[in-house]
Amino acid sequence: MEYRIEKDSMGEMKVPAAALWGAQTQRAVENFPISGEPLPREFIAALGLIKRAAARVNAELGLIEKRVAAAIERAATEVAEGKWNAEFPIDVFQTGSGTSSNMNANEVIAHRASAILAQKVHPNDQVNFGQSSNDVIPTALHVSALIAIERDLLPALAGLWKALDQKAREFDGVIKSGRTHLMDATPIRLGQEFGGYASQIEHSIARIKATLPDLRELAIGGTAVGTGLNTHPDFGRRMAAELSKLSGTSFVEARNHFEAQGAQDGAAWASGALNSAAASLIKIANDVRLMASGPRCGLGELTLPAIQPGSSIMPGKVNPVICESVIQVGAQVMGHHVAITVGAQWGQLDLNTMLPLIARNLLESIRLLASASRVFADKAVAGLIANEETCRGYVEISPGMATALNPLIGYDQAAEIAKKSFKESRPVRELAREMTKLKPEEIDHALDPRRQTEPGLDPGGGAGG
Repeated sequence: MEYRIEKDSMGEMKVPAAALWGAQTQRAVENFPISGEPLPREFIAALGLIKRAAARVNAELGLIEKRVAAAIERAATEVAEGKWNAEFPIDVFQTGSGTSSNMNANEVIAHRASAILAQKVHPNDQVNFGQSSNDVIPTALHVSALIAIERDLLPALAGLWKALDQKAREFDGVIKSGRTHLMDATPIRLGQEFGGYASQIEHSIARIKATLPDLRELAIGGTAVGTGLNTHPDFGRRMAAELSKLSGTSFVEARNHFEAQGAQDGAAWASGALNSAAASLIKIANDVRLMASGPRCGLGELTLPAIQPGSSIMPGKVNPVICESVIQVGAQVMGHHVAITVGAQWGQLDLNTMLPLIARNLLESIRLLASASRVFADKAVAGLIANEETCRGYVEISPGMATALNPLIGYDQAAEIAKKSFKESRPVRELAREMTKLKPEEIDHALDPRRQTEPGLDPGGGAGG
């Protein structure tokens, strides 16, 4: 490989000749050979947006020559559009402030701007003018996370909600045995269960949206410790306005720059909402997996679309692979949330020093949840088929049916019927005719499965879970 010599405040460095980065980036590449994983592309795009906005704002304030600012804007736009992603090689596990990645952006943009302008553009004095890594990196975290949530995650969750809601309507007439503690319980409609799943996703969307106002607040303008030293007093406000224009969403200057740089509570809260959504996805996917178990020796209440062979040794076996993929995603997001929670604690004094870790995990959680939601909706939920005869058969043989007799014959006698039903594998309806003095029409009314799924029609009989 051919090299060139670059200089920074610490001296000379050998840099690959074709690289757009400079000495500080090269030092970081050599200092942090940890995971081999760079910061996410969404984060790099946000850095490009920030540098583009900063060049424009500084030009408008008369702090950078307009022609220099225009070259920086053009170069930063290329970064934001992903043209130079390969020029951002620094490992996620780097300096906790993300200084290395900020300088990586400054050097790449300065190098490109120099070529565009045909004169030297300085990475610190011009690209990074009025900024510090300590306000740029938390700003990039908020900008990238907010954009990813609005453009990717929320639409994906909305699509999953729609698919579940459609199945709730489609399955409304399918009566099945409810199950509590995985044991037979009173009847329920399959549509009611799916309505519950749709409601979980609806609540997940609302929780995630509730975190967005905190992510809209940007640390930019605080420079090193939040005081705004070495930048224009209007810089933060103007940057938020410019980033709003460039991104097509809304950002504001942080109400308190010391909180914005010393803490990452907003990111932790957003991660908490993602963690809750992950728990919902796991519950829904596992319920579908259980109801589709079988097809003969399991519950067999649902049939999942067969999308690939399930076994290397058992012919004809089809596994619930999409459900299992979604469950694994949920587990990974929960793990990310633990790391983000620990990272948020590291706002020691005037700077959080786990910013790259928080950014990486938050963005990956958003991306994973969005992808899993789309796949779950399209390849599993949309093609679900209810096995109505199986569901109806379970209802008739379920001892849980006896619960509806409580108001008529009391808990103790209903319990005797339930026990005998299980022991002798006989329907509750048949035993009620033998063991009670109830009229046939009273029994049929009480044991009408559909009626039992309609809340509020008759008073309850005091049954527990």
